[in-house]
Amino acid sequence: MRGRKAIAASLTWALSISSVYSAPSAAVKECEVADHEVTFKTIYVPPSNYNTPKTLYGRTVQLEDGTLLATWENYSPEPPLVYFPIYKSTDKGETWAPFSNVTDQVNGWGLRYQPDLYLLPQAIGDLPKGTIICSANSIPTDLSQTKIDVYASVNGGKTWSFVSTVASGGVALPNNGETPIWEPFMMVYDNQLVMYYSDQRDPAHGQKMVHQVSADGITWGPVVNDIAYSTYEQRPGMPTVAALPNGQYIMTYEYGLGPNPAGSGTFPIYYRISSSPLTFDSAPGQILNAGGTVPTSSPYVVWSPSGGPNGSIIVSANSHAEIFINTNLGDADSWVKYATPQSRAYTRHLRVMDDPDYLLIMSAGFLNGDNYVTDSVMKLPNL
Repeated sequence: MRGRKAIAASLTWALSISSVYSAPSAAVKECEVADHEVTFKTIYVPPSNYNTPKTLYGRTVQLEDGTLLATWENYSPEPPLVYFPIYKSTDKGETWAPFSNVTDQVNGWGLRYQPDLYLLPQAIGDLPKGTIICSANSIPTDLSQTKIDVYASVNGGKTWSFVSTVASGGVALPNNGETPIWEPFMMVYDNQLVMYYSDQRDPAHGQKMVHQVSADGITWGPVVNDIAYSTYEQRPGMPTVAALPNGQYIMTYEYGLGPNPAGSGTFPIYYRISSSPLTFDSAPGQILNAGGTVPTSSPYVVWSPSGGPNGSIIVSANSHAEIFINTNLGDADSWVKYATPQSRAYTRHLRVMDDPDYLLIMSAGFLNGDNYVTDSVMKLPNL
């Protein structure tokens, strides 16, 4: 949870292909609009009276017909309570229009930080296949509490309803000793929802990364550690996960105060690979190093079947406009940096399109920036 202190200081069940494949799939449904290159298109420009940073932390989901939905942290003046706008694209990211809003229906706080969008690849409890899930950090205006809530849409994102609360934490400040929770990320594994997030509630760790599972989306199991270092001050955070074609799973994270031989920053990007997405705690950590370049801060990982027999692991980081690609199932010496048409951003978002040769990249700006929301679609390198 890098830099939230700066933001805090400046601000004092009517239920898409996910960035995580529940299992890699070679079959792609033919859609009406073909995937194509898109260069730095505007999704949303906030009004001038929005609070700094105006927008941040963009995310998308793709429906079975190819429609894209996007959302982001939306720093609108309060009242009314902050919410997550949903914008829609029916031409594969070329143009966008307002579609709906996800609003706080239970806390009276607003939906403030870290939205995550996910399309259910199967039924979970009473939630049917194709349900869109929006996980979010509900936080009051005074930032005094944090709560990861789950909302869902069963009508393609037109309307949203509260489903459950996963976890609750303390004041929304990223300081060691405080007890917030951050950065939800969801996937389905073994007929259960898995919710990953960053957790500061354990007094033995300034921050660690954890998950909880649910068979129905309503009742959640105990907190399970994913990454927790013995040094209190070290802060792993911002988990994202992707399934690989060999049955393995990769998790990327920023390793706050972790070793960085390149000296390029205090939040180097690390990753772990495990035979189960529930056992990252026992997997070794590995720094992402592309020929001497170590990206830093707010990573996002996806896998595409494009790029060779093993497909491509693709990682984005705040520090670079480029993406980092590995076509050797995460081998530490096989990372390569490639240019993109999209600007870099805090927790920039990736999505593999219907045609897995194409990658959508979404940016919503920087911490403390004067931000707006954009996207690009690029054809992956001919690896």
